[in-house]
Order: sequence, then C-alpha cells, then structure tokens
Amino acid sequence: MKAMRLEATGRLFTREVEKPMPGPCDLLVRVEACGVCGTDRHLFKGEFPCTPPVTLGHEFSGVVEATGAAVTGFAIGDRITGDPNIACGRCSHCVGGRVNLCRNLRAIGIHRNGGFADYVIVPQKQAFLLPADLDPMHGAFCEPLACCLHGTDLAEIKTGASVVVLGGGVIGLLTVQLARLAGATTVILVTRQASRRNLAEDLGATASVDPAAGDVITQIAGEMGLVPGGVDVVLECAGVGETVIQATKLVRPGGTAVILGVMPQGETIAIEPFDLLFREVKLVTSFLNPFTHRRAADLIASGKIEVEKLISRRVSLDDAPDVVSNPPQPGEVKVLVVPGL
Repeated sequence: MKAMRLEATGRLFTREVEKPMPGPCDLLVRVEACGVCGTDRHLFKGEFPCTPPVTLGHEFSGVVEATGAAVTGFAIGDRITGDPNIACGRCSHCVGGRVNLCRNLRAIGIHRNGGFADYVIVPQKQAFLLPADLDPMHGAFCEPLACCLHGTDLAEIKTGASVVVLGGGVIGLLTVQLARLAGATTVILVTRQASRRNLAEDLGATASVDPAAGDVITQIAGEMGLVPGGVDVVLECAGVGETVIQATKLVRPGGTAVILGVMPQGETIAIEPFDLLFREVKLVTSFLNPFTHRRAADLIASGKIEVEKLISRRVSLDDAPDVVSNPPQPGEVKVLVVPGL
C-alpha cells in the first residue's frame, strides 16, 4: 500500500510499504479521508515531538476492512472515526481521569503509523462508529472537533456570553460554531484573511475583525470597540505568540482565556502577571480531546456542525508531502488527503 512517511525532520515521502495486519483487538481500516493539521507541519519541521520514521495523519476516518479475533461491536464495512490519542489507563493521570495527560500517551500518526495511508490500524477502544450514509469526507473532522470541544468545555461558555475567537483556521471556525451552540450571543472571529472572516460570519460569527485594520484590542475591547471593557471568553486558536498575548488582554475582569493553538516547542512569550492577577483572569490551556471524540462524532453525524464549507481541496497521497511541507495557501482552511484519488 501507499503511505506518507516522515523519515526524519524535514524528510517526508510517499512510499510503497507493507499493508498492516490487525492484532487481536485491532481494526484494519481503509482510509477514506485524513485531514492535514497544523501539527503535521510542526512534526515535519521538528517543532513537535514524535518518533520517526512514522506514517503521519491523525485526523482520519474510513471503513473497517478486517477485525482482530477479539474485536466486538464492529463489523467489516462499518464506517468509523479514530481517536488517535492512546492512553495507558494505568498511570496516575489516567486513573484520575486526565487521560490527555497520560505519562505514556502514544498517538496514531505521531508515535505509531497514522492515516496518511491506504490503510491504518486502529485499536478497537479508539474507534467510534459513524453513520453509513455520512459523507466520507466529513468523518475526518471528528478529531479536530473533539479538541475544540475540550477547549469550549474548559471555557464554560454561558448563555448570552460574549466570545472572541483568535485565528480563522479550521480550529477557529469549528470553535465559532461550538460557541454559538453553547449559547454565546456575541461571537467575534479575528483573522487577517477576508475569505475566512466572511466564512466565519456565514457559520455564525456575529462579527469579524481584521488585525490589519488596527489594534485588535482597541477594535474589540476599547471604549469605542465592539465589546467595551472586554469579553467573557477568549479562545486562542492560532498558535501564535501575538494572539496568545492578545487573548490575555481582550478578556474582561473575571473572564476566561483558553489557549488551544499549538506554538512551536521552545517558543516563549512575555505576559504581565500583575495585570492578570488584578483582573482575576482565568488563563487555561486545552490539550487534546479527553472523552470528547464520541460527542464530536455525534455532532458531525447530526449536521449541527458545518464542515463541508471548511474543505478547501482534496489531494492524493502522492501530492500530500508537498502540502504538509509547505504553508497553507491563502484562504485555505482544511486540506483532505484522500487515498482513493
């Protein structure tokens, strides 16, 4: 079969490799679609820890082609989405219910072979059924949506809340929709790209802000801004030092800022603890998707979250290395790698 392999930092190739065989508790899944994530680009650059050589791809869905002898609850032909984050279940974090902080966490597409391939092995406990009639491309959005759900859970968005989402990529645009579903009446998306601002408003944002038009904090939280004094919740979804700092300044006294975006390992920023202390700002970080993958799959299946409009293009496995090794094209939101192309 074909697989896109990260052989070392900066070395990414599509190769012919041996088709895997499922173990007793595993599913062999024929991949229908796998999303390109910003984390994949960090992995390519060596900015996020992984264990090459490895097949990348952690946002995948597909159809069960074979099952291990001990598998129950799944059958050949089932459409599934895979939660890539495999916790050990034994360490103190797992026992305490914080599986995303597992000391022995191993992730499909990072530490073990992932979904940028014709086939991927998925442990039964990591698989979640999807409707047979669901668009095959939509299942690839379950993993990023699950991460967004964890972030919005931590934000504790109340009915009538005001929310700012920093970053207009797929995480930001999914988060805009989740904020509205949670009951926020004001949802402002901040991004430089006009196409993404327009799309955000189409998906439920009540306003959008262009950082190039002026200081973001003045535009939103200033005396003449959209929400003078600051908003209840800020969700940082860009993974950029500038926006992390903005998140701490846009939130009102007593409000919550949640960091979902992934900055490169080792990168630092400067914040003012005095300011956060005297405004009693809650600064929270959100990592992975603990116990949210099933909810994400159900939301995708229900159609309550719009994902079709987030698909910018579909590419083959042969074209995938070029996509992952380069920055997103202007206006691009989500690229799907479709092995069948």
